[in-house]
Amino acid sequence: MVKKVVIVGAGPSGLLLAQYLLRRGDNYQIDIYERRSDPRIVSFSKSRTYPISLNERGMRALRQIEGLEAAVKAISLAMNGSISHQKNDKTRYTPRQNPLFTLDRTNLAIALLENLTSKYNNNRLNIYFDCQCQQVDFTAKTLTFINSEETDKSFTVNYDFLVGADGAYSAVRESLKSTEFFECEQKYITTDYKSIFLPSPNKSSNISLERDKIHSWRLKDGTVILLLHQIGKTMSGVIYFPRQQNQVANLSTTEEVLTFFRENFPEIGQLMPESEAEAFMHRPVSTVLTVRCNRYHYSDSILLIGDAAHAVSPSIGQGCNAALEDVFVFDQLLDEYSDNIAEAIAQFTVRRQPDGDALVELGDNVFPLSQGLFIEFILRELSAKILHNLFPKNFSQSLFYLISESTVPYSEILNLYKGWVSKVKKSNAKF
Repeated sequence: MVKKVVIVGAGPSGLLLAQYLLRRGDNYQIDIYERRSDPRIVSFSKSRTYPISLNERGMRALRQIEGLEAAVKAISLAMNGSISHQKNDKTRYTPRQNPLFTLDRTNLAIALLENLTSKYNNNRLNIYFDCQCQQVDFTAKTLTFINSEETDKSFTVNYDFLVGADGAYSAVRESLKSTEFFECEQKYITTDYKSIFLPSPNKSSNISLERDKIHSWRLKDGTVILLLHQIGKTMSGVIYFPRQQNQVANLSTTEEVLTFFRENFPEIGQLMPESEAEAFMHRPVSTVLTVRCNRYHYSDSILLIGDAAHAVSPSIGQGCNAALEDVFVFDQLLDEYSDNIAEAIAQFTVRRQPDGDALVELGDNVFPLSQGLFIEFILRELSAKILHNLFPKNFSQSLFYLISESTVPYSEILNLYKGWVSKVKKSNAKF
């Protein structure tokens, strides 16, 4: 019997899940509904965007679909390490054992869309844009949407299997709050951010920012900039700053913006044109919502994946990787339970929810805000690498290696480094 699958959200995890389900044979008819417009047709504002970094967790999930890994790599830049810039013009280089692939989130979604639609026609796949989910009726197994292209006309669709892949502000998850024993914790992290867009340094410039490295700068008050090259002659990144007593949110003129960057981040100040300083000033301050749920399924036909289940701070670069890994894990469960949806979604909660909780905890508490504790973090990372290389059976890999270069479950990583995470949590609360 053909199952009608409705996926709410045409982001990376929702589109990848559609690929995984459709390749399983003729068992699934897929309808995808996305509140935004088709990114292949309409350009989105980049005022709140920052680059996505895909490590082995995410790339492994993409690799299962023929041609997808190559398509994503073709629009990405490989990062082989990171460089931390200090005010005394010194730098600290941290190499990677495996490259990190960085790209714009919209470009990733477009690559997934094009790969998906090139393989399947509307006999088995339909994608509807500009459709915002309003509510879910779990008893009738229906959803109500509003189509913003048709003067907010509402319509109802039915489903056999519903997947909420609709992000941190998930409408599907919101509907689940009315069900018995469903618990969801939503918190805003204490740092806000603004995006930054710059031209790449030219050859005549005295600024050296290697193309295959992620570049970072840090102030004592906890303000951090991450910046990396994009395909073409541009760079993009993000500045994180404490919500309380920060310098960034109150910059009110172009000259104030330029002065702030020239005094605190000289390389960026030299690269920033007046047009970007003005755009930066008008860019809204963005907040980050983290999400923890006590289960990722409901009854025998509802599943949450990605940010809808476990939205995380971008500080450790795992949001998209974890979302894609969700799809990989769920596909394995479908194999294990012979496409029995009810069994697979129940087991998805059992196996993945501890990792989701650990992911949020790690995202909040790997990096300390205080300068002194951050230096301790660097020393701990160095010593862990040395000890693991000398005595691999007695000492684990460093914390950040496990997060950013391995596929070790997040819950195992948290268990290995719970002492450090607890220490950072206490310090950040005081900070």
